[in-house]
Amino acid sequence: MNNEGTMTTFMKGAVLLTLAGFIVKLLSAVYRVPFQNMVGDQGFYIYQQVYPFIGIFAAWTSYGFAVAVSKVLADAPDADQGGILRVAFGFITAVSLLVFGGLYFGAGRLAGWMGDPLLAPLLEAGAFAVLLMPVLAVLKGLFQSRNDMAPVAYAQVAEQAARVAVILIGTWIVVSSGFSLYAAGQTAMFGAAAGGLAGAFLLLVFFRKRQLRFPRVSALKKWPVIKALMAISLGVSMSSLILLFFQLVDSFTIFRLLTENGMGRMAAMEQKGVYDRGQPLVQFGLLIASSLALAIVPLVAHMAKKQSGRSAEVYAQLAFRISFLFAVASAAGLAFVMPYVNEMLFETRDGSAALIIFSWQIVWMSLILVMAAMLHGLGKVKVPALLLAGGLAVKVIFNALLVPLWGVAGAALAGNLGLALIVAGLLLYFKRVWPIRFAPTRYYGWIFLASAAMGVVVTAWALFADMVLFDAFSSRMQALSTALTAVALGAAVFMALIAKSRIITEKQWYIMPFGRKIAGLQLWIRKQKR
Repeated sequence: MNNEGTMTTFMKGAVLLTLAGFIVKLLSAVYRVPFQNMVGDQGFYIYQQVYPFIGIFAAWTSYGFAVAVSKVLADAPDADQGGILRVAFGFITAVSLLVFGGLYFGAGRLAGWMGDPLLAPLLEAGAFAVLLMPVLAVLKGLFQSRNDMAPVAYAQVAEQAARVAVILIGTWIVVSSGFSLYAAGQTAMFGAAAGGLAGAFLLLVFFRKRQLRFPRVSALKKWPVIKALMAISLGVSMSSLILLFFQLVDSFTIFRLLTENGMGRMAAMEQKGVYDRGQPLVQFGLLIASSLALAIVPLVAHMAKKQSGRSAEVYAQLAFRISFLFAVASAAGLAFVMPYVNEMLFETRDGSAALIIFSWQIVWMSLILVMAAMLHGLGKVKVPALLLAGGLAVKVIFNALLVPLWGVAGAALAGNLGLALIVAGLLLYFKRVWPIRFAPTRYYGWIFLASAAMGVVVTAWALFADMVLFDAFSSRMQALSTALTAVALGAAVFMALIAKSRIITEKQWYIMPFGRKIAGLQLWIRKQKR
């Protein structure tokens, strides 16, 4: 009975964090669209050049380090928890001060390496967000270790909401007042600090409300605690950081390579800004795949500890299948309607071919997220980390080779090559440590068939709608009408074929958080087909 209660609490906490994570990812994807509309491609380039520097450290600390703190605390005796928290806070504070110093005092050098010295004030502004990470990371870890997920979930949403509000409102004020696009970018970077402040304040309120107290322990050895925190945090966050590291590679290479190969600075900025339109599209495509799949990943680790490994295998297969299903649907759907979606969101159809290539990163990233998380649940972190580093090296090499030849389309292709290498390596490694079959051939066949049918229907409808049905509309309204109707039609065709195939059964859908609605939809579609 006690085990059932613990499992129920665990699942409720997992669902709450999944919902909060979904909201955070949605806000992260959505705010970039109005931001780009306000500042244009050049302004978007300015912001995206600097964002990865802050994003990487924030993701590692507020996600990876928080999880590490929670795991170390959960495994430690109650008498040691106060000492562990002090060691964790002291260590992450020291790291934060080092990173702050590197970003703030090294801003000029970093901006010079990117080929644009005017980016230095943005790095200096973003550096202040780093100072709030110790409070966020340690308190999130503390609450998670006690299975008290509500403060973490609320803080994540508050943090992102405050950040987005400051970015959008601040940018609108700066642009409306006639200041430069670099000033707008600097204002947007202050949004990260504002978000961190909101999240830290809320966590401190919960901490005081819970009246948590810990005994002082002076004999605790610091190095083993630090070593465990580093190993766990890097293992947990590496797969989430890979897209940010790819963005960082792009920040250092694309603009510089374009200008070195004869493109004017303004044109290169705009090309990089067009390329960066792919970031929110990929993030949006990853929403369903990553949220649904990663929601059941903790269950894989939980079930794998039992005597029978059969249940863990079922959850692992389902996580993979759900992730791959929605990833392919998102990537293929975007590819078929990209020119219309591009204009609908970003005002022009510039760079649609490069963005189609870019969008297929959704598939690779979805598989990386779910497989790396499952391997971490099994305690396997070294090989996945090496594979991720290898994929990053491939990205660096092929950016250098392909950007001079094909511009931003070459950078998009380089990203796919790097991520594909990681996926191939993870699949091979999985066969060694846990030789399960993720899906039968029939599963892949039905997904290919559903994607092809969706492509035929969507392409035909989009051409008809764009040239005939909505021809009288203004250009952007025409693109919006075509894109929305094509997406709805494509989703209906895809889901109808998936429901007919039952490659994921209603019972399997029911296991997933929020899967009841999809199971009900699938039952309804199958009923209509009879």
